[in-house]
Amino acid sequence: MGLKLGTEEIKCIGLFESLTGAKIIDCIMEDDKLVFVVDEKDVGLAIGKRGTNIKKMSELSGKKIEIIEYSDSPEQFIRNMLRSVKIRSVQITEKNNKKIATIDIAKEDKGLVIGKSGKNIKRIKSLLNRHHNIMDVQIT
Repeated sequence: MGLKLGTEEIKCIGLFESLTGAKIIDCIMEDDKLVFVVDEKDVGLAIGKRGTNIKKMSELSGKKIEIIEYSDSPEQFIRNMLRSVKIRSVQITEKNNKKIATIDIAKEDKGLVIGKSGKNIKRIKSLLNRHHNIMDVQIT
């Protein structure tokens, strides 16, 4: 895969893996949040009973924790990132040798997907680029 992680991300992954026993694939650090991409077999371990592992990591880091289940399928990975949104369809197309994801969602969910100042859509684009070489995301 060839992900480039900084020192802080590596420390967070190491801490969370030792705390949970789950295989962590990626970590994105935001101002108020840590986003972990977890191997699909280890999501339950990462969360812990009644969310205990998430709570512990949140206390240790002082940040909210988000867990995303990894999938080799880009369509399923998108669905995993947008669990709280009703997705009508996901299409992956290629234009000028660049992969583009088109996500059809309900109009009322667009704000949630984009996020304040585009924060959520930037995270989605970054993760799709890092894991599936998808260069752009379009919301319809």
